Amino acid sequence: MLTYSFEDMGNESLYEYLYKCIRRDILNGRIGAGEKLPSKRSFAKNLGVSTITVENAYAQLQAEGYLYSVPRSGYYAAEIKQYLLTPSDAGGEEERKELPDQREALPGEYLADLINSRVNPKQFPFTIWARLLREVLAQKREALMTKAPGAGVWELRQAIADYLLEYQGMQVQAGQIIIGAGTEYLYSLIIQLLGQNKVYALEDPGYVKAAEIYRSYGVRTAYIPMDESGICIDALRTNQADIVHISPSHHYPTGITTSIGRRYELLAWANEKKERYILEDDYDCEFRLSGRPIPSLQSIDRQGKVIYMNTFTKSLTPTIRISYMVLPEKLMQRFEEKLGFYACTVSNFEQYTLAEFIARGYFEKHINRMRNYYRGKRDELLREIEENLPADKVRISDSDAGLHFLMEVRTEMTDEELIRRADGQRIRIACLSQYYQKAPGELRKVVVNYSGLESGQMHGTVTGLLKAWF
Repeated sequence: MLTYSFEDMGNESLYEYLYKCIRRDILNGRIGAGEKLPSKRSFAKNLGVSTITVENAYAQLQAEGYLYSVPRSGYYAAEIKQYLLTPSDAGGEEERKELPDQREALPGEYLADLINSRVNPKQFPFTIWARLLREVLAQKREALMTKAPGAGVWELRQAIADYLLEYQGMQVQAGQIIIGAGTEYLYSLIIQLLGQNKVYALEDPGYVKAAEIYRSYGVRTAYIPMDESGICIDALRTNQADIVHISPSHHYPTGITTSIGRRYELLAWANEKKERYILEDDYDCEFRLSGRPIPSLQSIDRQGKVIYMNTFTKSLTPTIRISYMVLPEKLMQRFEEKLGFYACTVSNFEQYTLAEFIARGYFEKHINRMRNYYRGKRDELLREIEENLPADKVRISDSDAGLHFLMEVRTEMTDEELIRRADGQRIRIACLSQYYQKAPGELRKVVVNYSGLESGQMHGTVTGLLKAWF
């Protein structure tokens, strides 16, 4: 039977160490594609660990696509196509008119807004933030009055690099990081850096605002369909894409996690031509509510083909417009030569304060607390749905994927009717079909963003949907 020693596990938990051991053996071929793994009970007995340890390791491996399960049979190793990643020198679109209304709802306009994210002011660490800001004002007066480099102040870039190494396993240098006021601004830098003559591919369905930004810059866009493993590689080639913009760890709005096999296929696709790149948007990676965070695509990139992007608007508050991207070293050199004249768009005051917030461990504590807070919200909302909506008419999927999930409504109503009737109960919703560029027809799947709901709203929201639809 497959066995491992736990003598050299260091500070890792048992399940994390076991997960890494199995993952390594799948990648190096010791565990072959389609090979059945031991049952959780027998494996745990053989290793001298609890069944929960094995169950958690298997669950993480399945979430990342290294394993798949067969009902009443067990777990099997997935086929991971390993590509030789060596440097090589080597559409049209159909607009969907009805887009989700993502404007901010006015106070009192809706009983519940299930479209936009919102952070409860009580959850923001105002006391800590104010204390750090006072310290920055007292100790960094000269630095605060000095123009920051275009890529941002070094202290914040270093704090982010240290955080990415410790919590994401990403080995990047502070000099590869660029700070900007929101991801929209960073998208514009990417277009200027890589060129407006490229074809930029996006997931379909996908983040509507990203598509609007690319269109506003007049670049050619291609919308690529997805399957259960992620974005479709053959369609990337058919559409002659140069850049692909994806969210592989937690796709919005479907919640799909790109499998490890598809990730290697993406890296191989990018390496087929010199100027192909992958833009990895890891927008809410901190809020996977079960298991460990999904490793980034950038962390397995060995050829400098992945541009990693993240934001603090989800993890702290949308009103702190601080985002960042990690450029491959060659692209960072190009940025300094071509766009180094830009001034940083985030104030020094916020940058130095956030740098201290991260470096002193407050960000990690805040994320852990918010993860528990959102898990409680999600569980309460799911309980209300289970208790109040007819079980044969509603199906929930991807509820562990982050701050939203999908709710399929089994009805003859159209998506437009679902939206209109919910609006009649002062509940603001969007349907999955609205996030497609190439219209898919009626899906009757509602994208439920629960981050802005408070405990007192849960029951009224669900009973309002009951009145609207059933």
